Amino acid sequence: MHSNTQKVGDKLVPTLTIGFISLFLLSALIDLSLVTSVIQSMFSSVTSQFGTFWQWLMVINFVVAMLIAVSRYGKIRMGQQSKPTIGTFRWLAMIMCTLLAGGGVFWSAAEPIYHFITPPPSFPLVTGSTADAVVPALSQSFLHWGFLAWAVLGTLATIVLMYAHHQGGVKLRPRALLYPLVGNKLENHWFGSVVDACSIIAVAAGTIGPIGFLASQLGYSLESVIGLENTTNNQLGILAAVVAVYSVSAFTGMDKGLQWLSRMNVAGAFALLMAMLLFGPTEFIFEHFGAAFAVYLHQLPEMSLNGSAPGWNAWWTWFFWGWFIGFAPMMAIFIARISEGRSIRELILTVAIGAPIVTNFWFTVLGGTGIFFELQSPGSISGPLNAAGLPAVLLASLSQLPFSSLLVPAFLVLTTTFVVTTGDSMAYAISMVVSGDSEPKKSQRLFWAIVMGCVAAVLMVAGDGGLNALQSFIVITAVPVSLLVAATIVTGPLAVVRMHKKQKEQVWEQQDVASSTL
Repeated sequence: MHSNTQKVGDKLVPTLTIGFISLFLLSALIDLSLVTSVIQSMFSSVTSQFGTFWQWLMVINFVVAMLIAVSRYGKIRMGQQSKPTIGTFRWLAMIMCTLLAGGGVFWSAAEPIYHFITPPPSFPLVTGSTADAVVPALSQSFLHWGFLAWAVLGTLATIVLMYAHHQGGVKLRPRALLYPLVGNKLENHWFGSVVDACSIIAVAAGTIGPIGFLASQLGYSLESVIGLENTTNNQLGILAAVVAVYSVSAFTGMDKGLQWLSRMNVAGAFALLMAMLLFGPTEFIFEHFGAAFAVYLHQLPEMSLNGSAPGWNAWWTWFFWGWFIGFAPMMAIFIARISEGRSIRELILTVAIGAPIVTNFWFTVLGGTGIFFELQSPGSISGPLNAAGLPAVLLASLSQLPFSSLLVPAFLVLTTTFVVTTGDSMAYAISMVVSGDSEPKKSQRLFWAIVMGCVAAVLMVAGDGGLNALQSFIVITAVPVSLLVAATIVTGPLAVVRMHKKQKEQVWEQQDVASSTL
């Protein structure tokens, strides 16, 4: 009986996931305008009903994680190893690339300039496109890509998964986030399969979006740089190349493809950051990073919980929170997979404090450079933004710098490898959940890598409406996942207390053994 339920449970996750994705694709192919309007109305009701809840969830998640980090429980080592299994640089590189990649390169140039032109509701007295708007624009971007965003992606959820997997013996799957409350009751239960399927659908939507956006950004960029016409067919060709690269990486596995890609990304990002600082408005960048970071810290509580402009929040803060919450269980699985032997304090301080500060500086360099040029000659960045949307901002900023003929292609390569890393690691995490193995088969990893590419292709053929529908859909899929993430506010502290107790017992056992041998 037991093995029979297990088989049903194991088959249910891929059936639900593939069934849902197929249904979505089929509906989009039959009547995209209907699908889009249904999604838009769901998006409106989801943001109005869950937006405020998500704001509180992000804040409480961060506060609880920080309290654990500074408490005596912070010293606990996760997993069975006393030393980390992956070197620190490689560990940091994989975390930074996977989490920042989803939108870090795409949004880092575009978001600050948006807030600079139209200041966010937290700064009602600021006039857009003036020197006074620089600091508010950057600090609002810091909120969206800062402490709260990173904390939800890999602190409490990762700790719960490490505890459930290494001490409870359950598989690394989203349902394990409920282990401290229900034990292993969900391991072979249909409800556990539904929890996993919801998380896979959310992360697939959140990964397909950036893959599609990347193809449209590269299409636009190649037209501007080498004159290749930005047609749907050319975008599909670019998409096929991107999917081929990350499919090969997913196929070769985490120890080869992903680690190599991550290290290359970090080295490339650092080199380009240095080039931007060297050739760009260095003084302006450093001065405004310090000022904006101070405002961000000072106004963090107020900005985090600001609900004064629901229409604005729906397309900015709530959209980002939905996207990151949807990613959280799978990201946590990925981080748990690479963090064995690290202490809880090391994990939380790296993910929730160190990584956001690096991200915020990255946003200041890319976004701040664009703002600087817009201040110098109004319209130089906002013109392309209005004419061609988000993809135009990075190019418009880079083309103002010396050696832009080298910087533009270098950034396009970096943007591609960043998105490839996300596609790769999420294909890996989805395969782990579907198969229930911590080392999923190559064929499974390849299957999920290709599926995400195919969905992106269908949505691109459907036109802008398809990708925009997906962008709103990301937020809808976050609803069930946000309830799962909310559970970690309880299961996180529970897991930590039990890990502490278990480690104390092990120490006493060792002392007993030592004294008996004496």
